Amino acid sequence: MKKIAVLMGGTSSEREVSLQSGRNVAEALASLGKYDVVPVVLDADSLDTMPKDVDAAYITLHGGWGENGGVQLALDRLGIPYTGPGAAASQIAMDKVKTKMVLEMNGVPTAAWGLANPDTEKSPLPLPVVVKPPCDGSSVGISKVSRPEEWKQALANAFKAIGAEGGNASSQTVLVEEYIPGREFTVGVIDGEALPVLEIVAPNGWYGYNEKYNSDETRYPFLEDEALAKKMQDIALSAYRAVGCRGVTRVDFRASPLGRCYVLELNTSPGFTSHSLVPKAGMKTGLSFAGVCDRILAGAKHD
Repeated sequence: MKKIAVLMGGTSSEREVSLQSGRNVAEALASLGKYDVVPVVLDADSLDTMPKDVDAAYITLHGGWGENGGVQLALDRLGIPYTGPGAAASQIAMDKVKTKMVLEMNGVPTAAWGLANPDTEKSPLPLPVVVKPPCDGSSVGISKVSRPEEWKQALANAFKAIGAEGGNASSQTVLVEEYIPGREFTVGVIDGEALPVLEIVAPNGWYGYNEKYNSDETRYPFLEDEALAKKMQDIALSAYRAVGCRGVTRVDFRASPLGRCYVLELNTSPGFTSHSLVPKAGMKTGLSFAGVCDRILAGAKHD
């Protein structure tokens, strides 16, 4: 593979994050001196602006068409290898409800969950819960509900995010998930190998959009408890295989005070910004940032 298109931008609510990731990856790959790197900023759900003579595509699109199997299927049709999971696994992982079903069918521990529509008067689960749009990333539209009076606003936030993505919010349902008290972790997986486990220590204990991308107070220490780390890595690989992933994926966890680990979701196009966790974990193994990108690119495939 010589000529590499780095796909970034897109039409989802995560466009700005994608542009940051894409610029970083393009610069990193170019620094290796062995690729002809072509940054491709997408402004529509189409590959019309991508050169057709590229040898591979590095996907740094987040959310929407870039992560729900759309761009993967388009690249499959062109016969162009790309980074990350294929179309089927991407479609499952992007839909948090489908992910929950697949995880449960395969015995992978995940937080209890239910569904709500715009007219649902109260949480289907005991409080506290987390309300999430089923197909958004980067914590867009996510709220924690600790008291009954917070329910309606949380529901409104989630359905507003669905509408912002161009969906018909009135015909959708949102995910209501048991809030697991304890600690938050993430495990990156590259080509079936689990990376070192990172803990997410956010101010006030809430890891929202601002805490992910704008806050310098959020800390990401590596987990030193080897037994707990091994447990999470094994569960992450089970989730990765259950969904049918390949290439790079990030698996997000909550761990209870008793050490029970619950998979929250899988991210099949994890970020590569200055705050992103997969490159941080990859670099812990001895690779440079560019080396992590290179390793991910080496696994590019198409269906």
